Formats: sequence, structure tokens, C-alpha cells
Amino acid sequence: MRQDQHKGTLVQTNDGMQLQTFPRRLLGHGQVRPGRPAFREKYLGIWQTWTWSQVNEEVRALACGLAALGFERGMNLAIIGDNRPRLYWAMLAAQCLGGVPVPLYQDAPAADMAYVLNDAEIAFAVVEDQEQVDKLLELRALCPQMRHIGFEDPRGMRHYGQAGLLSLAALQELGRSWDRDHPGQFDAMVGAGQGSDTAIILYTSGTTGKPKGVCQSHASLLAAGVGGVGFDHLTEREDILSYLPMAWVGDCLFSLAQALVAGFTVNCPESGDTVLTDLREIGPTYYFAPPRVFENMLTTVMIRMEDAGAIKRRMFAYFMAVARRCGTAILDGKPVSAADRLAYALGQVLVYGPLKNVLGLSRVRVAYTAGAAIGPDLFRFYRSIGVNLKQLYGSTETCAYVCLQPDGNIKFDSVGLPAPGVEVKLAANGEVLVKSVATMDGYFKRPDATAEVIDQDGYFHTGDAGIFDAEGHLKIIDRAADVGQMTDGAMFAPNYIENKLKFFPFIKEAVAFGNGRDQVCAFINIDMEAVGNWAERRHIAYSGYTDLAAHASTYDLVRDCVEKVNADLAAEALMAGTQIHRFLILHKELDPDDGELTRTRKVRRTFIAEKYAVLIDALYANKASQFITTQVKFEDGRVGMVSADLRICGATTYPAIARAA
Repeated sequence: MRQDQHKGTLVQTNDGMQLQTFPRRLLGHGQVRPGRPAFREKYLGIWQTWTWSQVNEEVRALACGLAALGFERGMNLAIIGDNRPRLYWAMLAAQCLGGVPVPLYQDAPAADMAYVLNDAEIAFAVVEDQEQVDKLLELRALCPQMRHIGFEDPRGMRHYGQAGLLSLAALQELGRSWDRDHPGQFDAMVGAGQGSDTAIILYTSGTTGKPKGVCQSHASLLAAGVGGVGFDHLTEREDILSYLPMAWVGDCLFSLAQALVAGFTVNCPESGDTVLTDLREIGPTYYFAPPRVFENMLTTVMIRMEDAGAIKRRMFAYFMAVARRCGTAILDGKPVSAADRLAYALGQVLVYGPLKNVLGLSRVRVAYTAGAAIGPDLFRFYRSIGVNLKQLYGSTETCAYVCLQPDGNIKFDSVGLPAPGVEVKLAANGEVLVKSVATMDGYFKRPDATAEVIDQDGYFHTGDAGIFDAEGHLKIIDRAADVGQMTDGAMFAPNYIENKLKFFPFIKEAVAFGNGRDQVCAFINIDMEAVGNWAERRHIAYSGYTDLAAHASTYDLVRDCVEKVNADLAAEALMAGTQIHRFLILHKELDPDDGELTRTRKVRRTFIAEKYAVLIDALYANKASQFITTQVKFEDGRVGMVSADLRICGATTYPAIARAA
């Protein structure tokens, strides 16, 4: 077996067979780098490590255990839980048998899981713990085809005696016995796999309707993995932290496809609550997070700085001004004056270095964000302190592989250039069309839906509206379906406005309205941690989110943020007419459990517009307040009602600023 020295990726086996499936890649790493760490997991405060040879043994035992229970080629295996090595191994085990893993969002309630379990015809599931087992047992009446459930964590499972339940440890023991009794069967099943076989089914978030199962082949995912690894020169020496939902295409690309291409180490945190601590301990060299994670990090920094002493605050303000002036140029290798370079070097010692260390980003060589547009100011902040943060653009249907930003050629308002092997063009209406080997085979059991998004020329219609700049960089304006017009003809791009609002640490979520209207209005969700900290330092008493959101001081704080966004919009020719005239602060946080956000925290605009129609009407009727009662779902599944009399506030708008030619 040889290795491509330029890309650091495995290319072929001794017999010349291309490593065109995930199981063959796994076996290849077991031969080429058997002693290198493949997976780590923090358990009870201690990091456990498995090498590539050990992972091969673990996956083989799981695969043979599934085979012993009757799992066969063409069957689908549900995977539910937080990021755990054994859940990734279960995915690989299913693929070894010619089966297809179907990861589900672990925080979804049982009722939401029922649709996917039935649509994907799930008879076998591997889950993390008692919580997920309880969900599936609850659904047995609705999902009668469910026969076997394997669980990783035995805590709390001692007295469960339902048919079809067994621990993964017991499943592996069963598999080892089966393997001994059926010599050569495992290798034959792996050998039967082809690159064209479906490798995984990822269900869309269901922003506009029922989720659809995206079928990605081994060849498509590995093509995206090979392209990304080569583009950023990733090697087996990289460390990544795997903490994003396994059902999300971003995790599938980074923690599975690229890991199986480059052979680097995947680190799983102890729990969702310890991610930031574990991030600092691992110090990843390659990091991926959606914009909301980077927003939360920045919010934490700003809160800590407000609590710091006067000297530290002044030092932070001074060196951040230096970073804004020259940090990105230094990172991109562009010329910078000696004075600025010296000031930046001092800032690296006093501010930037310690700050990156606190955030766990001190070893990061490449960081990516995707899943939603990131505000230019947020983007600039991280790059200015020396974090090589870049954007990628893609979707579940394209293996999250469409555009990448090359080092030294980063633009804050673009998502980069078409990735290697990807063709991108714009339709007459501005919609982004994509053709590549990483495009899905189709939606599971939905040829009608597939035909709607992949045209006869093989182009996938992304649903995003974009433009190319003079250098060929793609700029995503918004979802094509969301881009509208004001009554005066001005373009209305709600996501663009919302991202500007969410740059402020006090604003967690925003929803803008204006299509077909004469002005823009908005709903705001405050960030409870940031605004709570701000209120406590000012001795403002409050009893909870609803009380704090309604406080007059909170409205003054948010209005200041809105007016700063309006000032920014006034300086942009295309967006000057979409400044926010009126806003209100919602009495509850928008929540996936209430149907207002998808599991990837994307706004479900149509649903929100219908649910809160009375508030939208009040905004445009120039009312000073509006009473509303809203149904909410609690964590324990109970349903309740929340009522509030919401204040509606006006914001200053500014004349459009003409830029000099």
C-alpha cells in the first residue's frame, strides 16, 4: 500500500484496488499506521485512546455481531447519541456489511424520531444510553419494524429486559464468536462493497417541510474528503474535536470522511457541558464549528472583559484596535509596517496568545465555519487575533463541499472559490447551481423530490441566491426563497440583516420581516448569559428570561445594537433601504422543540410568521405593545402556556451614504 506524499492520503492497496469505500480505508489505516491514535474519548475525566489497529478490531466485532443478529446488505442502521467512538464504529460496522448508517439528532424528542425511523425502514438501532433506549421503546408501537437496539452505556439498564435489547459489549462478544464460526465472511462482505454503494443517509433539517433522506455514496463522500484534505494539506498528525451532531453533514465530512482519508485523530468530549474544557485540553489543529459556536465564544470573551479591571480593559481595547488594523494582513502574509508588526507581536504576548489559549484555539492551523452565513465582523475578529478561520459552503446534498477559501485569498463577504472538482454557476434568477462528484445520488424513496433539485444536466439546485465577484469568489446573499423585495423595489435579504444583529453578544437570535412591505421590522431573542451578566453588573433585578427581556433597560441595550446595524446598512448601496424601523424582544427563546428552529438552529420563517402573526401585525400597525399567549414544550415533554404583553420599540434609521467612486 502506498501513500500520496503531497496529500497525506491513502491511495491504493497492494493489489491495486482503489480504496473506494470507508471499510477499505479503515483496513488500510490498520495496515499503514496501526499504532497511530485514531479515536480518543474523555471518560470520567481521563482521555482513553484507540489506535487504528484497535479500531479495526472493534469495528470487525461490531459488524460480525450485527451479522449474527441478521443485519444484511441493503439494510439501514439508526445511530442515535452524542459523539462517541463506538457510535462511529457502529456506522463503519454497518458499512462493512453493505448496510447504511442513518444518524438521528440525539436531542430530538421521540415523536420527531418516529418519522425518520419509519421512512428509513429501521429494524436495527445502535444508541448511546438509557435516554435514547427509552425513546425507541416508547416508539415501538409506532415503529413495529424495530427489532434490535444496541446500547453503548449500560448505566441505568440493569433492569431492562425487553426483547431485542443488548449492550454493545455483548454484541461484540457475539460477533467474535460468529467471526470464528464463519471464517472469511467478514472479509468477503467488505470486499463486496463498491464506491457506488450508499454510504450514509442524512436527513435534512426540514426547514420547509418533512425531512428528506439524502443518500450519499462512498465515492461522493470520499471525493469530498480527498478534496478537502488536499486543499488544506491535512495529514495524519491533525487533531480534531468531534462534538457537533453526528446527523449533521458537517460532522460526517470532518469526523468520518476526512478522518478516513487522512488518518488523523478524532477526539470526542466527555459531554456537551465539557466541550470548551475538552477543547482546551486537546488543542485541536483542525477545528470546525458553525457560526453560533464562534458567536458564543466571542460573547464569553466580551463578558469576561467587562468583568475585568480597568487596566486589563484598556489593554484589551488597545491591542484589539491593533489587531483590527493589521492582524488579518499579517495572517495572510501581506506587507505591514514595522511599527504595526512590532505592536502586533507585543499584543500576541499580552492578549492574542492568552485569549486563543483560553478559547482552546492556540494550536489551530485551519478552522472552518459553515452551516449559516457568518457576519463579517465576527469573521474579522478571529482572523485578526491569528486564528486561520475560513468559510466553506455546501449542503447535505453536496457533502458540504462546494466552495472553499484558499489561504492568503480570504474575503470576509464571500464563501470562496469553487472547490477542486466542483463546477458552480448561477441560474438566470441568481440561484446557485452545483455539479460535482460529491453530489448526492438522490433522496431516499423520493425520486420526485430528487428530480426537483437535480436537473437533466446534473446540476443540483441549491436554493441559495448568490453572485460572483470580479475574482470569481462566490457571495451568498440568502436563501433564494427568502430573498424578496420591499415595496420600493429594494432587495430584502433577511438572513444578511439577522447575521449583522447576531454579531452583538447580547443578541442570540433574530428574525427580520420586510418582503412586500414598506419597511423592515424584527423579532429579537436576547442572549440570557450575556444580558444577564450585563444586568447584574448594573444591579437590575429580574426573575427569568421573560422578565429580563421585557425590562426597559434591556430594550435600550438592544435598540443601541439595532441602530448600529442600521448605520452599517446605510453605508451599503444594496441594503440601505432595509434598515430596521421597529422591533420587539420575544418573551421566549426560539426553540427547535417548539418548531421555531430546525435541529441545526436554522430559522423556520414560514412557521414563525404563522405562529406570531399577531406580533407581525402589531409591528406594522405602529402599536406600542401587543399581548400574546404562546404554547411551549418543556424538557420533560410537558406542554404549557406563556403569556406576555410585549413592548414594541422604534429605532433610528439613517440616510443612505453614497460611497466615493
